Amino acid sequence: MRLVSFREDGRVAVGVLTEDGETVVDLGRVEQRLDTDMISLLGGGQDALDLVARTLDRADLLARRPLSSVRLTAPVPRPGKIICIGLNYRQHAAEMGLPLPEYPVVFAKFGNTVVGPHEPIVIPAVTEQVDYEGELGVVIGGRVRDLPLPRALTSVAGYMAFNDVTARDYQSRGSQWTISKSFDTFAPMGPALVTADEVEDPQNVDLEVTIGDEVLQSANTDDMIFTVAELITYLSSVMTLEPGDVIATGTPSGVGTSRTPPRWLRPGEVVKVKLSGIGTLENPVTGPPRYV
Repeated sequence: MRLVSFREDGRVAVGVLTEDGETVVDLGRVEQRLDTDMISLLGGGQDALDLVARTLDRADLLARRPLSSVRLTAPVPRPGKIICIGLNYRQHAAEMGLPLPEYPVVFAKFGNTVVGPHEPIVIPAVTEQVDYEGELGVVIGGRVRDLPLPRALTSVAGYMAFNDVTARDYQSRGSQWTISKSFDTFAPMGPALVTADEVEDPQNVDLEVTIGDEVLQSANTDDMIFTVAELITYLSSVMTLEPGDVIATGTPSGVGTSRTPPRWLRPGEVVKVKLSGIGTLENPVTGPPRYV
């Protein structure tokens, strides 16, 4: 299933995007128990997902909305945690001239960074070095701690596209990366949360980032240094992972800062992050708002 969060007439709801990508089924219109938010839905575990499947079978026309009539938000509009991984692709480490890390490089983003599909990435006035980083996003489905490697993937609710937008000049100001990653709108994600049962192997997903006709990143998740399962095991040994937490698993080679000359995002462009079998996340780029 492709779970989505959306706004309609001031109401925020959860739904399912149909296979043709043209219709959203408003789950709460059919089943009162599903008139909720994504984190609460995921917190219901497999029982809740089974209820979603049964609800789809009896959804009438009144519960089906043309995609054009609603506004998709990020699948998890306000994750409790956004845990990001740096230098997790071999070719990316090589292009940055850095050795492979012995342990995952972990940093965080905050809720203010989250935007959904077609929402703008806003380049703030204080930087002109804003970079794209297409990634596989992992959404946790249960409250877990100390997961052994063989069971790690059982904690995954699903997968989505993620763009770890970064202000490179801020990143170079110190040893900590969080400030450069935490500008408003710097964590586009979506368009849908594809449930884990539909992704046969998270280590065999093609990832591509394009702007117009320009292919900027093209890789497969088999180039990851630390697999999705290894990341979950490592992180859950430190912290409790909870429903709706997002893990951004790192970006492959081809980022703007490694190019000659550097290739920064510019207002007027549209960035697309495409993951095979998962979907394409599109976001326009705009400049800072003007205040009169």
